[in-house]
Amino acid sequence: MVLETDIEDVTAKQEDLPDVDDVYDEDEEVPIEDVFDDAFVQERTEFGSFDELVAASPSEADSAADLETVPHGRWDEFVAESTEFDDEESFVLAARDHWVAKRLDLV
Repeated sequence: MVLETDIEDVTAKQEDLPDVDDVYDEDEEVPIEDVFDDAFVQERTEFGSFDELVAASPSEADSAADLETVPHGRWDEFVAESTEFDDEESFVLAARDHWVAKRLDLV
C-alpha cells in the first residue's frame, strides 16, 4: 500500500501511469465520501466511516452532507483529537492524496 506522503515518489517511479484525462475530469464533482472513503477513515481515525466521524463531532451534524454546519475552529480541534492529523488541512490533503492514489491504482 502506498502511504499518502509517498505519492509523489511513487508516481515518479511509475512508467505507465494513465493520462490525467483518463483518471479525472475537471468538471467532475467528487463526492466527499469518495475522498474520505471508509478505508482511509478506518486507517487514520477511530471511526468506521466519514459519516460516523462527522456525527461524532461537536455539532448537530449527522453526516458528511451536514459538514458545513460544523464550526471551523471546532472541526479543526475535533480532527486533531480524533485522527492522527494535527489539523483539518493535513487531514484533507492526506485524503486527497489517498483518493489520487486510488484513481492511479497505487493502493
